[in-house]
Amino acid sequence: MGGITPEMALDHFVIERKTYGVKPLSTGYINDTYTIFDGNIPVFLLQRVNQKVFHDIPGLMENLEAVLPALKGRGYHPVSFYYTKARHPYYRDKNGQYWRLMSFVSNGVSFDFTTDPDIAFEAGRILGTFHRLTEKIAAESIKEILEGFHDLSKREGEFKTALENASEERKQKAREEITLANVLLGELKEDKTTDLPLRICHNDTKLNNFLFSSETGKGLCLVDLDTIMPGYLHYDLGDAIRTLANPHPEDERDLEKITFDLDMIKTFLRGIRESRLELSEGEKRSIPYGAILMPFLHGIRALTDYLQYDRYYKVTYPEENLNRSKSLLAVARKALENRSAVDAIVKEVF
Repeated sequence: MGGITPEMALDHFVIERKTYGVKPLSTGYINDTYTIFDGNIPVFLLQRVNQKVFHDIPGLMENLEAVLPALKGRGYHPVSFYYTKARHPYYRDKNGQYWRLMSFVSNGVSFDFTTDPDIAFEAGRILGTFHRLTEKIAAESIKEILEGFHDLSKREGEFKTALENASEERKQKAREEITLANVLLGELKEDKTTDLPLRICHNDTKLNNFLFSSETGKGLCLVDLDTIMPGYLHYDLGDAIRTLANPHPEDERDLEKITFDLDMIKTFLRGIRESRLELSEGEKRSIPYGAILMPFLHGIRALTDYLQYDRYYKVTYPEENLNRSKSLLAVARKALENRSAVDAIVKEVF
C-alpha cells in the first residue's frame, strides 16, 4: 500500500479548505511533525504518532481530551486539537497510522538549553501552573500510556537484559558508562521516596518542551503532551532541572563542560513557588532525589538503546545514544554530589 502524505492526512480534519504549505519539523525523537502554513503564516502542527512507542493512541488522545480543557487561564496559553470529519481527535489512515492536528502557538519559541535565569524562572512558573491547573482532575482517571515510564526497577531490568545480549564491541565501547550506571543504580535504590501524592504529570519536562513568548519572554505553556500520565511531582521537577542546571546538549562529547548550576535550580524553584502550587512535605523532600533520578533514567535508557543497536530513539549518527548516556549519567553524578546543596535550596525557597 502506498504511503499517506501529510497533505492527504490534513484533508480529513475539519478546517478551512485551502492549499496549505507543509514543512517537516526536525526536532523530536519520537513522532513525525509538520508545520502547516497558510501562505507564510504557520497555523497548525500535524503529527504522525509513533506506534512503535505509543501502543494505545486512542487512549493517549482520551487523556489529552480529559486534561487539555483544564490547561487554560491566566498565565497559561491553551493548546487544542482539531477533530476529523468523523468527529475523532485523530485520523487513522488506510495503513493504520495515526495523525492528529493541533493549534499552532504563534510567537512561541523554545530553547534546548539556556543560561538565562529569567527563562529558568518562567519554566518553573509554567510547570507549577500546569500542576495547579490539573490537580483537581483525579490522576487515577488518566491512563498510563507508557507503563512504568519512570520506574527505576523496570529500567534496571531492561538495562540488565540489554547488557546480557549486547555485542562485545558495544559493551567495550560503553564500559565506563556501564560501570557508572551500576554505581548510580545502587545509590538510587537505597533511597525510598515516601508520602507522595499521585499527580497528573507531563513526564517529559526537558526545557525544549516549554514554549516562551518571543515578544515578552514570558512562559506560555508546555508542549509534547503525549506523556501526560499519573506520576509524582519530582519526575517533572527533576527532568526540568536536568536541562536547566546543565546548558549543554544531551549528547555533549566534552564531559568537562557538564555543569550543575545551583543558581539556576534556585531560580527555577522560585518560579514553582510563584505559580502558587502547594507542595506536600514529601514532595519537597523528593526534589533532590528527582534531580538525580531523572538524568539517570534518561541516561540508562540511552545506554540500553545503544546496547540494543538503537531500537527506540532516532539517531543522527552511530554513537549518538552512547554520547547521550555519557552526558546524562555525568549530570546524574553531579546531582548526587550536590544533593545536600539542592536540599538546602529547597528548604530556603519553600
